[in-house]
Amino acid sequence: MTWNDVVFMLPEIILSIGASLLLIAPVIGWRLKEASAKWAILILLAITALSVVICSNVVEGLPQTVSYSAMFALDGFAIFFKLLFITAIAMIVLLSDDFLRESRYSAWEYYSLLGFALIGMMFMASGVHLASIYIGLELMSLSSYILTGFFKNEQKSTEAAMKYFVLGTVSSGILLYGISLIYGVTGSLNLLTIAKAMSTIITNDALMFGIMLLGAGLCFKIAAVPFHVWTPDVYEGAPTPIAAFLSTASKGAAVAIFARIFYVGLHDFQLDWSNILATISALSMILGNLAALTQDNVKRMLAYSSIGHAGYVLLGILSLNAMGLRGVLIYTLVYVFANLGIWATVLMLRRHEYAGERVDDFEGLHKRAPFWAFAMIIFLLSLGGIPPTAGFIGKYFLFAAAIQSGFGWLAIIAVLMSAVSMFFYFRIVVAMYLREGREAEVAITPALKLVAGVCLAVTLIFGILPAPLINQATESSSWVAARAAILTHAGR
Repeated sequence: MTWNDVVFMLPEIILSIGASLLLIAPVIGWRLKEASAKWAILILLAITALSVVICSNVVEGLPQTVSYSAMFALDGFAIFFKLLFITAIAMIVLLSDDFLRESRYSAWEYYSLLGFALIGMMFMASGVHLASIYIGLELMSLSSYILTGFFKNEQKSTEAAMKYFVLGTVSSGILLYGISLIYGVTGSLNLLTIAKAMSTIITNDALMFGIMLLGAGLCFKIAAVPFHVWTPDVYEGAPTPIAAFLSTASKGAAVAIFARIFYVGLHDFQLDWSNILATISALSMILGNLAALTQDNVKRMLAYSSIGHAGYVLLGILSLNAMGLRGVLIYTLVYVFANLGIWATVLMLRRHEYAGERVDDFEGLHKRAPFWAFAMIIFLLSLGGIPPTAGFIGKYFLFAAAIQSGFGWLAIIAVLMSAVSMFFYFRIVVAMYLREGREAEVAITPALKLVAGVCLAVTLIFGILPAPLINQATESSSWVAARAAILTHAGR
Protein backbone atom coordinates (compact mmCIF):
# COMPACT_ATOMS: atom_id res chain seq x y z
CA MET A 1 0.00 0.00 0.00
CA THR A 2 1.38 3.38 -1.06
CA TRP A 3 0.83 6.78 0.51
CA ASN A 4 -1.55 7.65 -2.34
CA ASP A 5 -3.68 4.62 -1.45
CA VAL A 6 -3.91 5.78 2.16
CA VAL A 7 -5.00 9.23 1.05
CA PHE A 8 -7.74 7.77 -1.13
CA MET A 9 -9.04 5.54 1.65
CA LEU A 10 -8.43 7.70 4.73
CA PRO A 11 -12.11 8.68 5.34
CA GLU A 12 -13.21 5.05 5.09
CA ILE A 13 -10.35 3.92 7.35
CA ILE A 14 -11.28 6.49 10.01
CA LEU A 15 -14.96 5.59 9.82
CA SER A 16 -14.26 1.84 9.97
CA ILE A 17 -12.17 2.20 13.12
CA GLY A 18 -14.74 4.49 14.72
CA ALA A 19 -17.73 2.26 13.89
CA SER A 20 -15.88 -0.77 15.29
CA LEU A 21 -15.13 1.08 18.53
CA LEU A 22 -18.80 2.03 18.84
CA LEU A 23 -19.75 -1.63 18.48
CA ILE A 24 -17.43 -2.82 21.25
CA ALA A 25 -18.10 0.13 23.60
CA PRO A 26 -20.81 -1.75 25.61
CA VAL A 27 -18.44 -4.70 26.02
CA ILE A 28 -15.81 -2.56 27.72
CA GLY A 29 -18.26 -1.13 30.23
CA TRP A 30 -19.89 1.80 28.45
CA ARG A 31 -23.35 0.21 28.16
CA LEU A 32 -24.83 2.52 30.78
CA LYS A 33 -23.47 5.64 29.08
CA GLU A 34 -25.98 5.61 26.22
CA ALA A 35 -26.06 9.42 26.00
CA SER A 36 -22.40 9.40 25.04
CA ALA A 37 -23.12 7.27 21.95
CA LYS A 38 -24.84 10.11 20.11
CA TRP A 39 -21.97 12.51 20.62
CA ALA A 40 -19.44 9.83 19.72
CA ILE A 41 -21.07 9.13 16.34
CA LEU A 42 -21.56 12.84 15.59
CA ILE A 43 -17.90 13.58 16.33
CA LEU A 44 -16.90 10.60 14.18
CA LEU A 45 -19.04 11.87 11.30
CA ALA A 46 -17.53 15.35 11.61
CA ILE A 47 -13.98 13.94 11.51
CA THR A 48 -14.90 11.77 8.51
CA ALA A 49 -16.37 14.74 6.62
CA LEU A 50 -13.25 16.80 7.38
CA SER A 51 -11.01 13.99 6.12
CA VAL A 52 -13.04 13.79 2.88
CA VAL A 53 -12.48 17.50 2.27
CA ILE A 54 -8.76 17.30 3.12
CA CYS A 55 -8.18 14.20 1.00
CA SER A 56 -10.01 15.73 -1.95
CA ASN A 57 -7.66 18.72 -1.83
CA VAL A 58 -4.62 16.42 -1.65
CA VAL A 59 -5.84 14.30 -4.56
CA GLU A 60 -6.06 17.38 -6.79
CA GLY A 61 -2.26 17.40 -6.82
CA LEU A 62 -1.95 13.72 -7.73
CA PRO A 63 -1.52 12.58 -11.34
CA GLN A 64 -4.77 10.56 -11.33
CA THR A 65 -8.01 10.27 -9.38
CA VAL A 66 -8.24 6.48 -9.46
CA SER A 67 -6.30 4.24 -7.06
CA TYR A 68 -6.16 0.71 -5.63
CA SER A 69 -5.64 -1.04 -8.96
CA ALA A 70 -8.26 1.20 -10.58
CA MET A 71 -10.97 0.09 -8.13
CA PHE A 72 -11.51 3.31 -6.21
CA ALA A 73 -12.06 6.90 -7.42
CA LEU A 74 -11.94 10.11 -5.43
CA ASP A 75 -13.37 12.49 -8.01
CA GLY A 76 -15.91 15.26 -7.67
CA PHE A 77 -18.77 12.83 -8.17
CA ALA A 78 -17.64 10.67 -5.23
CA ILE A 79 -16.93 13.65 -2.97
CA PHE A 80 -20.37 15.15 -3.66
CA PHE A 81 -22.16 11.98 -2.66
CA LYS A 82 -19.89 11.20 0.30
CA LEU A 83 -20.54 14.57 1.90
CA LEU A 84 -24.26 14.20 1.18
CA PHE A 85 -24.31 10.75 2.81
CA ILE A 86 -22.42 11.93 5.89
CA THR A 87 -24.82 14.84 6.30
CA ALA A 88 -27.84 12.55 5.87
CA ILE A 89 -26.53 10.06 8.45
CA ALA A 90 -25.87 12.89 10.91
CA MET A 91 -29.48 13.96 10.54
CA ILE A 92 -30.68 10.36 10.96
CA VAL A 93 -28.73 10.28 14.22
CA LEU A 94 -30.55 13.39 15.40
CA LEU A 95 -33.90 11.97 14.30
CA SER A 96 -33.14 8.83 16.32
CA ASP A 97 -32.22 10.63 19.53
CA ASP A 98 -35.62 10.73 21.17
CA PHE A 99 -36.84 7.24 20.32
CA LEU A 100 -33.53 5.65 21.33
CA ARG A 101 -33.57 7.46 24.65
CA GLU A 102 -36.99 6.02 25.45
CA SER A 103 -36.41 2.55 24.01
CA ARG A 104 -34.78 -0.45 25.60
CA TYR A 105 -32.35 -1.05 22.77
CA SER A 106 -28.63 -0.26 22.70
CA ALA A 107 -27.76 3.09 21.13
CA TRP A 108 -24.14 1.96 20.68
CA GLU A 109 -25.15 -0.92 18.40
CA TYR A 110 -27.61 1.26 16.51
CA TYR A 111 -25.10 4.00 15.75
CA SER A 112 -22.42 1.45 14.91
CA LEU A 113 -24.70 -0.11 12.29
CA LEU A 114 -25.37 3.32 10.81
CA GLY A 115 -21.61 3.82 10.65
CA PHE A 116 -21.06 0.54 8.82
CA ALA A 117 -23.90 1.35 6.42
CA LEU A 118 -22.19 4.68 5.72
CA ILE A 119 -18.89 2.92 4.99
CA GLY A 120 -20.64 0.81 2.37
CA MET A 121 -22.28 3.89 0.87
CA MET A 122 -18.96 5.72 0.64
CA PHE A 123 -17.38 2.73 -1.10
CA MET A 124 -20.30 2.72 -3.52
CA ALA A 125 -19.84 6.41 -4.31
CA SER A 126 -16.14 5.90 -5.09
CA GLY A 127 -16.39 2.53 -6.81
CA VAL A 128 -15.16 2.28 -10.41
CA HIS A 129 -14.86 -1.50 -10.22
CA LEU A 130 -17.87 -3.80 -10.01
CA ALA A 131 -16.26 -5.85 -7.23
CA SER A 132 -15.72 -2.84 -4.94
CA ILE A 133 -19.20 -1.53 -5.77
CA TYR A 134 -20.74 -4.89 -4.90
CA ILE A 135 -18.86 -5.14 -1.60
CA GLY A 136 -19.97 -1.65 -0.61
CA LEU A 137 -23.55 -2.42 -1.61
CA GLU A 138 -23.64 -5.58 0.48
CA LEU A 139 -22.15 -3.87 3.53
CA MET A 140 -24.84 -1.21 3.34
CA SER A 141 -27.55 -3.82 2.73
CA LEU A 142 -26.56 -6.09 5.63
CA SER A 143 -26.54 -3.15 8.02
CA SER A 144 -29.92 -2.04 6.68
CA TYR A 145 -31.48 -5.48 7.23
CA ILE A 146 -30.47 -5.42 10.89
CA LEU A 147 -31.57 -1.81 11.40
CA THR A 148 -34.97 -2.55 9.84
CA GLY A 149 -35.52 -5.26 12.46
CA PHE A 150 -34.06 -3.22 15.29
CA PHE A 151 -37.33 -3.39 17.25
CA LYS A 152 -36.72 -7.05 18.05
CA ASN A 153 -39.93 -7.47 20.04
CA GLU A 154 -42.18 -5.73 17.51
CA GLN A 155 -43.83 -8.06 15.00
CA LYS A 156 -44.03 -5.42 12.25
CA SER A 157 -40.33 -4.65 12.53
CA THR A 158 -39.30 -8.31 12.49
CA GLU A 159 -41.60 -9.09 9.56
CA ALA A 160 -40.30 -6.10 7.58
CA ALA A 161 -36.68 -7.13 8.21
CA MET A 162 -37.38 -10.69 7.06
CA LYS A 163 -39.06 -9.54 3.84
CA TYR A 164 -36.30 -7.06 3.16
CA PHE A 165 -33.60 -9.67 3.82
CA VAL A 166 -35.13 -12.39 1.63
CA LEU A 167 -35.89 -10.12 -1.32
CA GLY A 168 -32.61 -8.25 -0.90
CA THR A 169 -30.66 -11.51 -0.96
CA VAL A 170 -32.41 -12.59 -4.15
CA SER A 171 -31.69 -9.23 -5.79
CA SER A 172 -28.03 -9.43 -4.74
CA GLY A 173 -27.78 -12.86 -6.34
CA ILE A 174 -29.32 -11.54 -9.56
CA LEU A 175 -26.94 -8.57 -9.56
CA LEU A 176 -23.93 -10.81 -8.95
CA TYR A 177 -24.96 -13.14 -11.77
CA GLY A 178 -25.22 -10.14 -14.10
CA ILE A 179 -21.75 -8.99 -13.04
CA SER A 180 -20.34 -12.46 -13.77
CA LEU A 181 -21.80 -12.42 -17.29
CA ILE A 182 -20.37 -8.97 -17.97
CA TYR A 183 -16.99 -10.18 -16.75
CA GLY A 184 -17.21 -13.29 -18.91
CA VAL A 185 -17.76 -11.22 -22.04
CA THR A 186 -15.49 -8.23 -21.41
CA GLY A 187 -12.79 -9.90 -19.30
CA SER A 188 -12.79 -7.17 -16.66
CA LEU A 189 -14.79 -5.70 -13.78
CA ASN A 190 -13.27 -2.22 -14.14
CA LEU A 191 -15.82 0.19 -15.59
CA LEU A 192 -13.34 1.92 -17.89
CA THR A 193 -12.05 -1.38 -19.25
CA ILE A 194 -15.61 -2.64 -19.70
CA ALA A 195 -16.43 0.49 -21.68
CA LYS A 196 -13.42 -0.04 -23.98
CA ALA A 197 -14.36 -3.67 -24.54
CA MET A 198 -17.95 -2.73 -25.38
CA SER A 199 -16.78 -0.31 -28.06
CA THR A 200 -15.59 -3.33 -30.07
CA ILE A 201 -18.72 -5.48 -29.56
CA ILE A 202 -21.47 -5.22 -32.16
CA THR A 203 -23.94 -7.49 -30.39
CA ASN A 204 -23.75 -10.15 -27.73
CA ASP A 205 -26.73 -11.86 -26.12
CA ALA A 206 -24.82 -12.90 -22.98
CA LEU A 207 -23.65 -9.33 -22.43
CA MET A 208 -27.14 -7.94 -22.92
CA PHE A 209 -28.56 -10.49 -20.50
CA GLY A 210 -25.86 -9.58 -17.98
CA ILE A 211 -26.71 -5.87 -18.29
CA MET A 212 -30.39 -6.67 -17.75
CA LEU A 213 -29.63 -8.67 -14.60
CA LEU A 214 -27.32 -5.94 -13.30
CA GLY A 215 -30.01 -3.35 -13.96
CA ALA A 216 -32.61 -5.50 -12.21
CA GLY A 217 -30.47 -5.73 -9.08
CA LEU A 218 -29.90 -1.97 -9.07
CA CYS A 219 -33.60 -1.26 -9.68
CA PHE A 220 -34.39 -3.26 -6.54
CA LYS A 221 -32.11 -1.00 -4.51
CA ILE A 222 -33.82 2.18 -5.75
CA ALA A 223 -37.29 0.57 -5.49
CA ALA A 224 -38.21 0.86 -9.17
CA VAL A 225 -41.10 -1.11 -10.69
CA PRO A 226 -41.36 -4.12 -10.92
CA PHE A 227 -38.73 -4.57 -8.17
CA HIS A 228 -40.59 -2.40 -5.65
CA VAL A 229 -42.74 -4.89 -3.76
CA TRP A 230 -40.65 -4.73 -0.58
CA THR A 231 -40.86 -0.98 -0.16
CA PRO A 232 -44.29 -0.29 1.45
CA ASP A 233 -44.08 -3.12 4.00
CA VAL A 234 -40.48 -2.33 4.95
CA TYR A 235 -41.13 1.42 5.35
CA GLU A 236 -44.19 0.71 7.48
CA GLY A 237 -42.56 -1.91 9.70
CA ALA A 238 -39.12 -0.36 10.18
CA PRO A 239 -38.45 2.13 13.01
CA THR A 240 -39.36 5.56 11.68
CA PRO A 241 -35.76 6.92 11.63
CA ILE A 242 -34.68 3.81 9.69
CA ALA A 243 -37.52 4.30 7.22
CA ALA A 244 -36.09 7.80 6.79
CA PHE A 245 -32.63 6.29 6.23
CA LEU A 246 -33.92 3.82 3.62
CA SER A 247 -35.79 6.51 1.71
CA THR A 248 -32.93 9.02 1.63
CA ALA A 249 -29.32 7.98 2.21
CA SER A 250 -29.69 4.35 1.16
CA LYS A 251 -31.58 5.25 -2.02
CA GLY A 252 -29.07 8.01 -2.77
CA ALA A 253 -26.20 5.51 -2.62
CA ALA A 254 -28.00 3.20 -5.06
CA VAL A 255 -28.59 6.14 -7.42
CA ALA A 256 -24.87 7.01 -7.26
CA ILE A 257 -23.69 3.58 -8.42
CA PHE A 258 -26.52 3.34 -10.94
CA ALA A 259 -25.36 6.58 -12.55
CA ARG A 260 -21.64 5.74 -12.49
CA ILE A 261 -22.10 2.22 -13.88
CA PHE A 262 -24.37 3.25 -16.73
CA TYR A 263 -22.65 6.53 -17.59
CA VAL A 264 -19.12 5.13 -17.53
CA GLY A 265 -19.16 1.36 -17.93
CA LEU A 266 -22.25 0.66 -20.03
CA HIS A 267 -22.54 3.91 -21.95
CA ASP A 268 -21.66 2.40 -25.32
CA PHE A 269 -24.47 -0.14 -25.06
CA GLN A 270 -27.15 2.49 -24.48
CA LEU A 271 -29.28 1.64 -27.52
CA ASP A 272 -29.82 -1.84 -26.15
CA TRP A 273 -30.85 -0.96 -22.60
CA SER A 274 -32.21 2.60 -22.69
CA ASN A 275 -35.67 1.53 -23.89
CA ILE A 276 -35.91 -1.02 -21.08
CA LEU A 277 -34.99 1.60 -18.50
CA ALA A 278 -37.47 4.01 -20.08
CA THR A 279 -40.25 1.46 -19.60
CA ILE A 280 -39.22 0.88 -15.98
CA SER A 281 -39.12 4.63 -15.41
CA ALA A 282 -42.62 5.12 -16.81
CA LEU A 283 -44.08 2.23 -14.81
CA SER A 284 -42.43 3.48 -11.61
CA MET A 285 -43.83 6.97 -12.01
CA ILE A 286 -47.32 5.74 -12.87
CA LEU A 287 -47.67 2.93 -10.32
CA GLY A 288 -45.91 4.77 -7.50
CA ASN A 289 -48.04 7.90 -7.73
CA LEU A 290 -51.36 6.17 -8.44
CA ALA A 291 -50.89 3.63 -5.63
CA ALA A 292 -50.07 6.44 -3.17
CA LEU A 293 -53.50 7.96 -3.83
CA THR A 294 -55.21 5.18 -1.87
CA GLN A 295 -52.94 5.21 1.19
CA ASP A 296 -54.07 6.45 4.60
CA ASN A 297 -50.84 5.31 6.24
CA VAL A 298 -48.30 8.10 5.81
CA LYS A 299 -45.31 5.76 5.83
CA ARG A 300 -46.82 3.63 3.05
CA MET A 301 -47.74 6.80 1.17
CA LEU A 302 -44.13 7.96 1.34
CA ALA A 303 -43.00 4.50 0.25
CA TYR A 304 -45.09 4.65 -2.92
CA SER A 305 -43.98 8.23 -3.41
CA SER A 306 -40.35 7.06 -3.30
CA ILE A 307 -41.17 4.52 -6.03
CA GLY A 308 -42.43 7.36 -8.19
CA HIS A 309 -39.30 9.38 -7.48
CA ALA A 310 -37.16 6.43 -8.56
CA GLY A 311 -38.85 6.78 -11.94
CA TYR A 312 -37.92 10.47 -12.08
CA VAL A 313 -34.27 9.75 -11.27
CA LEU A 314 -34.12 7.13 -14.03
CA LEU A 315 -34.87 9.94 -16.51
CA GLY A 316 -31.44 11.40 -15.79
CA ILE A 317 -29.70 8.03 -16.00
CA LEU A 318 -31.17 6.88 -19.31
CA SER A 319 -30.66 10.33 -20.86
CA LEU A 320 -26.89 9.84 -20.86
CA ASN A 321 -26.06 13.50 -21.31
CA ALA A 322 -24.41 16.14 -19.14
CA MET A 323 -27.72 17.72 -18.16
CA GLY A 324 -29.10 14.35 -17.11
CA LEU A 325 -26.13 13.64 -14.85
CA ARG A 326 -26.35 17.10 -13.28
CA GLY A 327 -30.03 16.48 -12.77
CA VAL A 328 -29.32 13.20 -10.96
CA LEU A 329 -26.97 14.93 -8.52
CA ILE A 330 -29.25 17.93 -7.94
CA TYR A 331 -32.38 15.84 -7.58
CA THR A 332 -30.78 13.38 -5.19
CA LEU A 333 -29.67 16.21 -2.90
CA VAL A 334 -32.99 18.07 -2.87
CA TYR A 335 -34.93 14.80 -2.52
CA VAL A 336 -32.84 13.77 0.49
CA PHE A 337 -33.36 17.06 2.33
CA ALA A 338 -37.09 17.34 1.54
CA ASN A 339 -37.68 13.76 2.66
CA LEU A 340 -35.69 14.15 5.86
CA GLY A 341 -37.75 17.25 6.64
CA ILE A 342 -40.95 15.27 6.20
CA TRP A 343 -39.71 12.43 8.39
CA ALA A 344 -38.70 14.94 11.08
CA THR A 345 -42.24 16.33 11.05
CA VAL A 346 -43.67 12.81 11.24
CA LEU A 347 -41.53 12.14 14.30
CA MET A 348 -42.89 15.27 15.97
CA LEU A 349 -46.23 13.45 16.14
CA ARG A 350 -44.74 10.42 17.85
CA ARG A 351 -46.71 9.04 20.76
CA HIS A 352 -45.19 5.56 20.69
CA GLU A 353 -42.49 3.62 18.86
CA TYR A 354 -44.29 4.04 15.56
CA ALA A 355 -44.85 7.70 14.76
CA GLY A 356 -47.40 9.72 12.82
CA GLU A 357 -48.57 6.73 10.82
CA ARG A 358 -51.99 8.02 9.79
CA VAL A 359 -52.97 11.07 7.79
CA ASP A 360 -55.41 11.77 10.64
CA ASP A 361 -52.45 12.28 12.98
CA PHE A 362 -51.76 15.56 11.15
CA GLU A 363 -55.19 17.00 11.86
CA GLY A 364 -55.01 20.54 13.20
CA LEU A 365 -51.21 20.64 13.17
CA HIS A 366 -51.33 24.31 12.11
CA LYS A 367 -52.79 25.11 15.54
CA ARG A 368 -50.44 22.93 17.55
CA ALA A 369 -47.26 23.78 15.62
CA PRO A 370 -47.95 26.44 12.95
CA PHE A 371 -44.35 26.90 11.83
CA TRP A 372 -43.72 23.19 11.33
CA ALA A 373 -47.04 22.79 9.51
CA PHE A 374 -45.79 25.48 7.11
CA ALA A 375 -42.45 23.66 6.80
CA MET A 376 -44.32 20.46 5.96
CA ILE A 377 -46.05 22.26 3.08
CA ILE A 378 -42.68 23.41 1.72
CA PHE A 379 -41.27 19.87 1.85
CA LEU A 380 -44.33 18.45 0.08
CA LEU A 381 -44.18 21.16 -2.58
CA SER A 382 -40.52 20.32 -3.16
CA LEU A 383 -41.31 16.65 -3.70
CA GLY A 384 -44.02 17.73 -6.12
CA GLY A 385 -41.56 19.93 -8.02
CA ILE A 386 -43.40 23.21 -7.39
CA PRO A 387 -41.40 26.50 -7.44
CA PRO A 388 -39.85 28.23 -5.59
CA THR A 389 -38.64 25.03 -3.90
CA ALA A 390 -35.46 23.14 -4.77
CA GLY A 391 -37.49 20.19 -6.06
CA PHE A 392 -38.51 22.28 -9.09
CA ILE A 393 -34.85 22.75 -10.07
CA GLY A 394 -34.15 19.03 -9.85
CA LYS A 395 -37.17 18.05 -11.91
CA TYR A 396 -36.43 20.74 -14.48
CA PHE A 397 -33.00 19.25 -15.20
CA LEU A 398 -34.32 15.68 -15.32
CA PHE A 399 -37.25 16.52 -17.61
CA ALA A 400 -35.10 18.68 -19.89
CA ALA A 401 -32.48 15.92 -20.13
CA ALA A 402 -35.15 13.40 -21.13
CA ILE A 403 -36.41 15.73 -23.87
CA GLN A 404 -32.86 16.35 -25.15
CA SER A 405 -32.20 12.62 -25.43
CA GLY A 406 -35.41 11.88 -27.35
CA PHE A 407 -37.59 10.70 -24.48
CA GLY A 408 -40.12 13.51 -24.64
CA TRP A 409 -42.98 11.07 -24.05
CA LEU A 410 -41.40 10.15 -20.72
CA ALA A 411 -41.15 13.82 -19.76
CA ILE A 412 -44.89 14.19 -20.46
CA ILE A 413 -45.67 11.23 -18.20
CA ALA A 414 -43.39 12.69 -15.53
CA VAL A 415 -45.21 16.05 -15.61
CA LEU A 416 -48.61 14.36 -15.40
CA MET A 417 -47.55 12.13 -12.52
CA SER A 418 -46.08 15.11 -10.68
CA ALA A 419 -49.52 16.68 -10.86
CA VAL A 420 -51.07 13.46 -9.52
CA SER A 421 -48.57 13.41 -6.65
CA MET A 422 -49.76 16.82 -5.48
CA PHE A 423 -53.19 15.31 -4.83
CA PHE A 424 -52.01 12.85 -2.17
CA TYR A 425 -49.43 15.27 -0.80
CA PHE A 426 -52.19 17.82 -0.24
CA ARG A 427 -54.27 15.29 1.65
CA ILE A 428 -51.78 15.93 4.46
CA VAL A 429 -52.13 19.69 3.96
CA VAL A 430 -55.92 19.42 4.17
CA ALA A 431 -55.60 17.44 7.40
CA MET A 432 -53.24 20.04 8.89
CA TYR A 433 -55.27 23.13 8.00
CA LEU A 434 -58.91 22.18 7.31
CA ARG A 435 -59.69 19.59 9.96
CA GLU A 436 -60.24 19.96 13.68
CA GLY A 437 -57.07 19.60 15.71
CA ARG A 438 -56.31 16.90 18.24
CA GLU A 439 -55.70 17.71 21.86
CA ALA A 440 -52.40 15.82 22.06
CA GLU A 441 -49.25 17.94 22.03
CA VAL A 442 -46.53 17.39 19.48
CA ALA A 443 -43.10 16.23 20.65
CA ILE A 444 -40.91 18.96 19.16
CA THR A 445 -37.44 18.26 20.50
CA PRO A 446 -34.40 20.46 19.77
CA ALA A 447 -32.93 17.70 17.57
CA LEU A 448 -36.09 17.53 15.43
CA LYS A 449 -36.17 21.33 15.20
CA LEU A 450 -32.57 21.35 13.98
CA VAL A 451 -33.13 18.71 11.31
CA ALA A 452 -36.38 20.21 10.05
CA GLY A 453 -34.90 23.72 10.13
CA VAL A 454 -31.82 22.75 8.11
CA CYS A 455 -33.97 20.88 5.58
CA LEU A 456 -36.32 23.84 5.27
CA ALA A 457 -33.43 26.24 4.70
CA VAL A 458 -31.82 24.03 2.05
CA THR A 459 -35.14 23.47 0.26
CA LEU A 460 -35.95 27.19 0.08
CA ILE A 461 -32.46 28.61 -0.50
CA PHE A 462 -31.62 26.29 -3.40
CA GLY A 463 -35.10 26.84 -4.81
CA ILE A 464 -34.74 30.63 -4.82
CA LEU A 465 -30.96 30.77 -5.51
CA PRO A 466 -30.14 27.55 -7.40
CA ALA A 467 -26.93 28.75 -9.07
CA PRO A 468 -24.50 27.49 -6.37
CA LEU A 469 -26.11 24.04 -6.39
CA ILE A 470 -26.13 23.86 -10.20
CA ASN A 471 -22.48 24.94 -10.39
CA GLN A 472 -21.44 22.42 -7.75
CA ALA A 473 -23.35 19.61 -9.47
CA THR A 474 -21.77 20.55 -12.81
CA GLU A 475 -18.28 20.51 -11.33
CA SER A 476 -18.89 17.29 -9.39
CA SER A 477 -20.21 15.44 -12.43
CA SER A 478 -17.55 16.70 -14.86
CA TRP A 479 -15.30 13.59 -14.71
CA VAL A 480 -18.15 11.14 -15.22
CA ALA A 481 -19.74 13.32 -17.91
CA ALA A 482 -16.37 13.65 -19.65
CA ARG A 483 -15.93 9.87 -19.72
CA ALA A 484 -19.39 9.49 -21.26
CA ALA A 485 -18.58 12.15 -23.89
CA ILE A 486 -15.30 10.44 -24.81
CA LEU A 487 -17.08 7.14 -25.23
CA THR A 488 -19.75 8.78 -27.39
CA HIS A 489 -17.17 10.29 -29.78
CA ALA A 490 -15.13 7.08 -29.85
CA GLY A 491 -18.13 4.78 -30.32
CA ARG A 492 -18.61 2.10 -32.92
